[in-house]
Amino acid sequence: MAQVRLGTPAGRWILLATVLGSSVAMLDATVVNVALPRLADELGADMAGLQWTVNAYTLALAGLILLGGALGDRYGRRRVFVIGVVWFAVASLLCGLAQNVPMLVAARALQGVGGALLTPGSLAIIQASFAPDDRPRAVGAWSGLGGVAGAIGPFAGGWLVEAAGWRWVFLLNLPLAAVVVLVAVRHVPESVDPGTHGRFDVLGAVLAATTLAGTTYALTEGPASGFGAAVVAATAVGLLSAVAFWWVERSRGRADGTRDRTRADGREIPPMLPLGLFGSRQFSAVNAVTFLVYGGMSVMFFLLVLDLQVVAGFSPVAAGTALLPVTVLMLLLSSRAGALAQRIGPRRPMAVGLLVAAAGMLMASRFGPDTSYVRDVLPAAVVFGLGLSAMVAPLTATVLASADERHAGIASGVNNAVARAAGLLAVAAVPPLAGLTGDAYRDPGRFADGYRMALTVCAVLLVAGAALTFAAVRDDVLRAAPAEKEPQCRSHCAVGAPPLEPARASASGGAPPTGASSPRPAG
Repeated sequence: MAQVRLGTPAGRWILLATVLGSSVAMLDATVVNVALPRLADELGADMAGLQWTVNAYTLALAGLILLGGALGDRYGRRRVFVIGVVWFAVASLLCGLAQNVPMLVAARALQGVGGALLTPGSLAIIQASFAPDDRPRAVGAWSGLGGVAGAIGPFAGGWLVEAAGWRWVFLLNLPLAAVVVLVAVRHVPESVDPGTHGRFDVLGAVLAATTLAGTTYALTEGPASGFGAAVVAATAVGLLSAVAFWWVERSRGRADGTRDRTRADGREIPPMLPLGLFGSRQFSAVNAVTFLVYGGMSVMFFLLVLDLQVVAGFSPVAAGTALLPVTVLMLLLSSRAGALAQRIGPRRPMAVGLLVAAAGMLMASRFGPDTSYVRDVLPAAVVFGLGLSAMVAPLTATVLASADERHAGIASGVNNAVARAAGLLAVAAVPPLAGLTGDAYRDPGRFADGYRMALTVCAVLLVAGAALTFAAVRDDVLRAAPAEKEPQCRSHCAVGAPPLEPARASASGGAPPTGASSPRPAG
């Protein structure tokens, strides 16, 4: 396949399709939070309904994103990307037409499936389409432009909710998706991984999704409705599925491709999650930090826009733009934080950044009826954004440095999936434990009390992440890493998960062997 240059019209078309496609999925995960109060009023949703509106999407995305990368490698990255965009658009239409909470939750789960197909595909297309010396700049442009979209999205979403209604948050995806499909079909070259072999780990994907679904149901419904038969059954399903998932992935083989189980026809079944990656203490430690941090952050982003509208009386536009400084600071400072971590090691930037972000969370926990944007929201957002900016790039770099270079894509994909799973479980567990159940969002006083307790818990999770960073993350892992292991995605809004990183090109300068989050072991 001919390699495209970044500065050519063909290169610009590819960037347009991939940036717009991935931005649609990314923004939907954040903009929907702004619409939750209006949505709840019209559909009569309780707190559990709001949690499922957010978590149904995250559940499907977290469970299938690794598989989505492998499908693109095998059947064509453009093809799977386009299918994902169309799937996402159809699901968005169903969300916009939903007449009750169960219909909306089901449509949101379908959206997550589409997101799992298009999210890894957008980065894999860039890595496979551009000439080797243009790939880092193309990936950087994709990451930076995605960050700009992340800054604009909440404002646009708040305006849509206020001016046209919450349904247009979903319906707006349709014309955007049409543009992406038209550009992709006409201008994006097709690519596959010729080295892809074996069968897909469908059983692993099903078990992962079942584990998350059972656990999420138990965490969401148990505190609210009591630990009855349904909750106990869901807990058992989640636990048994987790054990079965571990056993299946262990039997599939290690990250280096050895000990793969083969079928009678000789075709390998590579693991969706190569457990051999966790043989690295640093990789395990940084993923544990990721789990703590993104669990706390996800709860904050879920509850904060609700609190600003329900308790403080902010409009959807004002609530949607409350954390705009966080995204701006990420865009301005992430690359500098990554460069600092390369010089002095990741431990101090990550740990200090987490402590600063925890302080910002505690400042945000005080938002109440008399909250002022300038006096209260802006300082908290700036402090939180400074901490987040110091933490994300070093965390991503440490993930890459902890894995073999040829496994950079799968290591990044695993880290991304860990963050999404953490957000899913935390959004399910923390609000009910803080007393935010039933119609709590309709009672400003009750919601304010639960919100304050929940954000305090989230701040504790970030402090625990800082402590684990100090105890387990080594500076020499990153300082000794070659330049090829430095992150290429240096700008990212980091709301839902750390940025995906592409697999590195081969030494021969050819196309990379796999997409950004392909579950196929390299080699």
